[in-house]
Amino acid sequence: MRKLILLGLLAATVVPGVASAQSYNEVRRSQQHLREEQRELRDAQRYGSRHDIREERRDVQDARREVREDWRDYRRSHRDVYRGGGWNAPFRYSQWNVGARMRPNYYQSRYYINDPYRYRLPRPGYYQRWVRHYNDVLLVDVRTGRVVAVNRGFFW
Repeated sequence: MRKLILLGLLAATVVPGVASAQSYNEVRRSQQHLREEQRELRDAQRYGSRHDIREERRDVQDARREVREDWRDYRRSHRDVYRGGGWNAPFRYSQWNVGARMRPNYYQSRYYINDPYRYRLPRPGYYQRWVRHYNDVLLVDVRTGRVVAVNRGFFW
């Protein structure tokens, strides 16, 4: 009886870790598949016909959709990571769009997301930073202040 209880406790602690590793691997495989599809699209644009290009674009769209779905599943299963908390900025909320220009006080270093990998955000490019604005996450070019990408409602 004692062995059964210990085995049950061990299984209860191991199974959630395996499930999260599986979802991480699914996201990773989906991203690899997307990169392969993008490479095939580039090849079709160089050497293929219009029909080939059209098909490859559809494949890239499907791969992007799959990456988004896997990421959403990961986000749903790890709600504690994306919990918003009581975060408020010293300025009022503004809904930012791609291409808008922000003033520097909106993207100061205290608003940077220092570990974007924790949230499964793509690595920012040179002179770009992920910035938290209330529950939204913005990718900002820190040289010009332009918004490069927007994820609205990122935190719960």
